Amino acid sequence: MNSVLNNSNNISLFLKDHGIKPSYQRLQIYSFLLENRIHPTVDTIYKNLCPEIPTLSKTTVYNTLNLFIQKNIIQKLVIEETETRYDVNISIHGHFKCEKCGKVYDIFLEDNLLNSPILKNFKVNETHLYFKGVCEKCIDSIKK
Repeated sequence: MNSVLNNSNNISLFLKDHGIKPSYQRLQIYSFLLENRIHPTVDTIYKNLCPEIPTLSKTTVYNTLNLFIQKNIIQKLVIEETETRYDVNISIHGHFKCEKCGKVYDIFLEDNLLNSPILKNFKVNETHLYFKGVCEKCIDSIKK
């Protein structure tokens, strides 16, 4: 799906298909999420888009992200209580946060882990799987 969203016309249609009026700010925020798979915070999005959209406010970024969550086109990550990040990949997957560099990585799991017989009589509305530690790059830099 996201590989098709390579220009503003496609993103505009995608947003419309999800009941979202495609304003310039919304298009730019969603484009940023698609092009920067870094699990950004509101501050990261705001600081990166502000030079291009000088009238952008943090409130607009928050409201837009909340709308995107409500329409199920992004997901919110709360790995740390003091930090909220956003992910354009809404498939069920986990995340690993490096305690040294702060980068968040997607962790894709085998389907059989997600279809556990333990959950067969439950209705799962949300799935969150977070790991914390030191990433491979930071481990390698420590070894050198």
